[in-house]
Amino acid sequence: MHFRGLLFLIAMAVPAAPSAEGRIPDKALCSVCALKGGETELEKVRARSEHDGKAYFFCSRNCKKEFDADPIAFLPSVFPRPAPAFVVETFEGADRTVADLKGKVALLDFWATWCNPCLETMPRLQRLYSTYSGKGFDVWGVSIDEDKDRFDRIRKVVYELGISYPVFVDAKPMPAWYRFKVKAIPAMFLLDRDNQIVAQWTGKINFEDVEKEVSLRLDKTTEARVE
Repeated sequence: MHFRGLLFLIAMAVPAAPSAEGRIPDKALCSVCALKGGETELEKVRARSEHDGKAYFFCSRNCKKEFDADPIAFLPSVFPRPAPAFVVETFEGADRTVADLKGKVALLDFWATWCNPCLETMPRLQRLYSTYSGKGFDVWGVSIDEDKDRFDRIRKVVYELGISYPVFVDAKPMPAWYRFKVKAIPAMFLLDRDNQIVAQWTGKINFEDVEKEVSLRLDKTTEARVE
């Protein structure tokens, strides 16, 4: 299972409105390009699909084919929803699973050493971790690097950026990025203490929004314990 072919572009899922009587408009936003490339301009419609009673339009038959193969991955996210079962690996070869995050508010960050936007986000993740780690918050950095030299490159990035939050390798036959239906990186998923996904971000990430969501989830947990 390889991720290299997936671009680390800004993601934006915007489903098209249903077309009356199945008609195809002249132009529309391509549902696949919007997610993988941050496309916001209307394009010439060359294909159409339906899913769950709604119509989606595409700039090419290849985009339609990709959508039809996994439509859920291109639809607006639903919150909360259970985090999928997954396994990641430490540098020492030990396995870690979603069960290890039970009871914590956790932010999963899918990244790669070849993804510059990913590297730019990591110092901000470190500051977030330093601020909230003592309050039941954790960050897991999940590298999707694949080649045999990945461990050395990942360690170098961790050292140079001064990262102290846990960093793992997504090295299993059924990788975590596939389980989470990641189509672009950086991609972040916020889990509550019950392992429910309560927020997610892809591409150009607003860290004020991320910190707000983290603080909100930690506050909700505190309120629940007081009650």
